[in-house]
Amino acid sequence: MAGWLSLMVIIAVAGREATRELAVFQIMEMRSLIGLVMLWPLVHAGGGLAAMKSLRWPQHALRNAVHYAAQYGWFVALTLIPLAQVVAIEFTMPIWTALLAIAFLGERMNAWKALAIALGLVGVALIVRPAASAISAGQLIALAAALGFAVSVTLTKSLTRTESAVRIIFWMLVVQSLLGLLPALAVWRWPSPPVWGWVVVIAFCGTFSHYCMTRAMRHAEATVVVPMDFLRVPLTALAGWLVYAERIDALTVLGTALILGANLLNLRRSAPKA
Repeated sequence: MAGWLSLMVIIAVAGREATRELAVFQIMEMRSLIGLVMLWPLVHAGGGLAAMKSLRWPQHALRNAVHYAAQYGWFVALTLIPLAQVVAIEFTMPIWTALLAIAFLGERMNAWKALAIALGLVGVALIVRPAASAISAGQLIALAAALGFAVSVTLTKSLTRTESAVRIIFWMLVVQSLLGLLPALAVWRWPSPPVWGWVVVIAFCGTFSHYCMTRAMRHAEATVVVPMDFLRVPLTALAGWLVYAERIDALTVLGTALILGANLLNLRRSAPKA
């Protein structure tokens, strides 16, 4: 999860920079194609293409169709509303994920997990403090993306019961490359050298962040892993301060403390007994 958190903070900055020049469909297509090249050493080490065969291809296809749509919405939201708002709205995902995991995966939501999610959401609200104004199209798109990510995470957890992390990521890149090929060609333009750099960063982070998340899902329940993602909010605030000189105030520090406390509580109560 530390790998997931670090790479997702980087991809938020890289995505903002790349969308200044390229269309979202093109960025997503290049991310998937370059990601396949980057993933090949792990595919080769895992037994090659023969080892990537799966009997659960309908679930792979469904998971990646939903994730592709959610990812598109996330990139579009980055261009419409502030980065902090995108991340904050995205963090309604643990609520949807917890409910889906309980409904479809047989996981249990105890009081400690519920408290961890609640504290995390309060911390997010303190950091972002969205203005009390009419809901914008960007906010609605970000909310729809959060729900899509929750469905994707739930399907990923189900797939980890029989599929390796490499196989899951391999099919993610293949399916999403096929889904985005025609839309990307319709808006294609050759990237400038600096944007090529951002696209490579997006491909690397997008591929191996999901590899880290999938590995984490093999070691813990979704209701344990997903609340840890709340740490991405203070990390994104720190990135905003370092890269864009955004201000960090006392409420941001307090919100960060609540998020850290929620994650420590969640991990402590979820630790296996000796």
